[in-house]
Amino acid sequence: MGSDGTANPTRHRRTGVAISALGLCAISAAAVACADSPRTLSALALTAAALLALGLYHLRGLRAPAPIALAEPPPTAAQRDADLVQHRALEAALAHAPVALWRVDALEALPLNVAARRLMAPGGAPGGVAAAALRERVARTPTEGRHREVLSFEGERGSERALMASAPLQLGNETTRLVALMPIESELETEALVAWQQLVRVLTHEIMNSLTPIASLSGSAIELLAEAAQAQPDLAEALEAIARRSAQLLAFVESYRSVSQWPAPQWQVVEVAQLLSGVQHLVAADWSAAGGTVRCEVTPDSLQLRTDPAQLEQALLNLARNALEACLQRTDHHDPGAAPALLLQARLGRGGRLAITVSDNGPGVAPGLETQVFTPFFSTKAQGRGIGLAVVRQLVHGLGGTVRHAKRPSGGACFVLGF
Repeated sequence: MGSDGTANPTRHRRTGVAISALGLCAISAAAVACADSPRTLSALALTAAALLALGLYHLRGLRAPAPIALAEPPPTAAQRDADLVQHRALEAALAHAPVALWRVDALEALPLNVAARRLMAPGGAPGGVAAAALRERVARTPTEGRHREVLSFEGERGSERALMASAPLQLGNETTRLVALMPIESELETEALVAWQQLVRVLTHEIMNSLTPIASLSGSAIELLAEAAQAQPDLAEALEAIARRSAQLLAFVESYRSVSQWPAPQWQVVEVAQLLSGVQHLVAADWSAAGGTVRCEVTPDSLQLRTDPAQLEQALLNLARNALEACLQRTDHHDPGAAPALLLQARLGRGGRLAITVSDNGPGVAPGLETQVFTPFFSTKAQGRGIGLAVVRQLVHGLGGTVRHAKRPSGGACFVLGF
């Protein structure tokens, strides 16, 4: 009993639970003894229900004692030193990262490392824009989800591009944004220069191959003109050869123009399964005529993509056409017993990106040529013009995607389109 003469609440509840339990036991025994009397059994059932309700009421009021929290031992001096070293290493890595990093809170951009502060210095921003304009542009990044885009800055040094990416950042109970900015103009110019060097090399080779016989035959035609009376047949043959080589040169230049000019995409949401099925139907006849098969796999069936279906279909048709030519080469020279096979596959990859794969069982891309197969007019085939894969890359990049060659353990060529 407490000092005020009242019972302890916990003891009352325990007593109530005990009484209810004993009463239920007694009622159970009485029910066995009075099994022949329905009226008595009904009364006992009502009493048992009341005792059960009373027991549950008191049982809910009981609480298990809270567990005793064991205090963690304080960290040792060695642990504190190790944590300090790790903390300083992370700070150094952040400070000297080559990518400029900002933290954006309430439309205010705070530089986090040396690269960001360098861009904020006078004349350090892309294009030479003012530091305030750069800070304002970083602060205006989209606030929802992950975001990435290529920005163009117009300043004292002209136009310069930079890649900006942003993502939400959770710091305790506070949600902020982390923004990364990397000027890419110099890297793009380097890549463009390398690409143009490769293109000029191929163009020079092809044009010289056409102009050399034209020059030679023209000289022969001039000499024959002096003897036109007895050399009419030879003169006609020389002029015919000149016309033929000129037509081939014009066709080559026309191919170059087709690679460099494509209309703007007409965007719409398409069902990936329907798109790949359409490509399968378009190429099935050619593959069947060659004794081959075409399969299509989409996982899951509900995959959708915002794209230009006509341009993406053209890219896939080019890949399928190249694959058939490669498989026919394999049939002629490598393994005559294997039937050509093409697989069109679509699935979600890392980060939720859509991957469309076009693979075959042909001889594959020769080692060392993986990075050259997309160069305009580069071809591994004797009679190839080398524009198929160049067109594929231009179409896919114009649709906001990427295309790459992937090695397969089983052999054959495999191209992956990522969106």
